[in-house]
Amino acid sequence: MRKLFQKLGIVPATIACFLAAFWVLGLIVLPQATMIERSLWWEEQPADAQDAVQKLDQAWIRQAELSLEDPSPERDTELAAVEAEIQRLETLDTAPVRAWGLTNYVRMSGLHLRIFLWTLAASLAVTLIAFVVCYPVAWAVATAGPGLRGPILLMGLIVPYAVNELLRIFAWLILLDREGVVNTLLQALGMPGVPFVETGSGVFITMVYTYVLFMVFPMLNSMETLDRSQVEAARDLGASIPQIHRRVVIPHSRPGIAIGCIMVFMLAAGSYAVPWIMSRGVGGDWFTQLVYRQFYEANQWNVGAAYAVTLLIACLAFVLLVMKVMRVSLREIAR
Repeated sequence: MRKLFQKLGIVPATIACFLAAFWVLGLIVLPQATMIERSLWWEEQPADAQDAVQKLDQAWIRQAELSLEDPSPERDTELAAVEAEIQRLETLDTAPVRAWGLTNYVRMSGLHLRIFLWTLAASLAVTLIAFVVCYPVAWAVATAGPGLRGPILLMGLIVPYAVNELLRIFAWLILLDREGVVNTLLQALGMPGVPFVETGSGVFITMVYTYVLFMVFPMLNSMETLDRSQVEAARDLGASIPQIHRRVVIPHSRPGIAIGCIMVFMLAAGSYAVPWIMSRGVGGDWFTQLVYRQFYEANQWNVGAAYAVTLLIACLAFVLLVMKVMRVSLREIAR
């Protein structure tokens, strides 16, 4: 902190610290803390509230019946007793009370639990597919000459992302739909069409394309720092291309690979637009769709918060797992 103030000066360093604190506390910690707090409580009626409400309804009905009868001493006496009972019941506290615990987390049904596990498995599959697709691309761009690297990045990777994400998703839907461009070409060639939308495979294809940059650029940044003399030395010693990548390139690129896998997995696990648009409601729900329904359709905000926190915990566990498997630290990832 002292070095920051000495290097930037008091005013710029103070502004930088304020912005950093606002970013961490206001945009990260506070929203997550609010979601966690919401997931730990629920509202429930007091034990005798339901019985009191029923008695109050019956008393109102009896009051209406007595008001229609002819006046008499017996009727006036009973009406006074009913009105006194109504006043007594109305003074009772029947408002819902807040209860604390982990009930919202254990309310996940067996179906929702299967969808949750399937979403994690599908997100992992998207991550692995993206790695397999993007690793050769990153290596090709990293080893391209300085005159070719910029045009390749610009035309092949950056320019398509100038189009809005929703437009890109709908473009893939047009391509992969039952009567889309791909199936039309297959049928023209005498081949059977492929139900990309119905089977959910279109979701995987679209996700890999949508998040390709988040996998390519971290690996590219790591590969660009690799000393090419190490590759030449391995080749001179008789190492094959797979051995060069397994023993030299991949170990050096571990931080970039870890960052790419973490970003793609978290984006895939938290994606809502891609599964909703590409499945058209017939390819199976993703967990994000369940979270949305708990909030905006079932009006169960506390349960929805618990679902969202559960997904957050799963993503954090994946981050720790990747760091363990790839043997990288936070310092290496932050470089």
